[in-house]
Amino acid sequence: MTRTLTVGLDGSPESRAAAEWAAREAQLLGLTLKLVQVWEPVPAPMAQAPLLGPETHQHWTERVTRETAEGIRLRHPGLDVITEQSSGRPAEALADAAKDAELLVLGSRGLSGIGGFMVGSVGLSVVAHAERPVVLVRAGEQAADEHEMDPVGIPSAAAPFRPVVLGLDIESPDEELIAFAFAAAVRRSTSLRVVHGWNPPPYYAYGLSVDLELHGELARSETTALAEVLLPWREKFPDVEVTEESSYGSPGNHLVDASREASLVVVGRRIRRNPLGAHIGSVTHTVLHHSTAPVAVVPHN
Repeated sequence: MTRTLTVGLDGSPESRAAAEWAAREAQLLGLTLKLVQVWEPVPAPMAQAPLLGPETHQHWTERVTRETAEGIRLRHPGLDVITEQSSGRPAEALADAAKDAELLVLGSRGLSGIGGFMVGSVGLSVVAHAERPVVLVRAGEQAADEHEMDPVGIPSAAAPFRPVVLGLDIESPDEELIAFAFAAAVRRSTSLRVVHGWNPPPYYAYGLSVDLELHGELARSETTALAEVLLPWREKFPDVEVTEESSYGSPGNHLVDASREASLVVVGRRIRRNPLGAHIGSVTHTVLHHSTAPVAVVPHN
């Protein structure tokens, strides 16, 4: 089965922004764009109300999907767009839809006054359970936001893409995560900025503030380790300009800062199959809620 680039659609401004981002990415990847609309059956008591009946709700969702598909076909000539309707719990249905997707794209509300995301329960649940990469796109995201300024200082989709930012844990670097980030940079013809945040082991922490020599040794060690992890990838992708940043402090905060100049932020999520359930991870959670650029979460073992 040929994979699609799938986007969850509910008619909200954030899901429409996600659909537009997904259309642009589908063209970069040469994939079919699949719009998935999940409608939750109306509870029996509410179904008695004439304006809230299940038929009315389903008709509205079908209209949203049809009109969105028509608009995307007009704005992105040549892109193959298909639609799918399903009913059930949105988080479960979207996580299931991700199984056959190269990428699943969801929308997320922007936080007023704090450039970032407000990831709802559905989005967090899908990210935590999907075993394919999931991209979160904030409401109001425009194509020009992912590009550099033009020669007169105006954001323009005709200008080169901003760098792709990869958050990397060098203690357990995953090949799928790194490969995803490099591939994203290649199809955007842009550079890759690799961000690694580190903190000293607990037994060093007490004297770190006064022992500058020790701090310097740790910093050099982390920088060297990052370079060693990336060396084979630089050789595999010689045309991608790579910038390495190993900095003391919270990895999540460093990535949020880097997102302000990024076209896409790529982070990982370790798949845990155990009775305790799915887990997103504190760094990825921070980035999801505060990044100003779209965020791709890549699950890995």
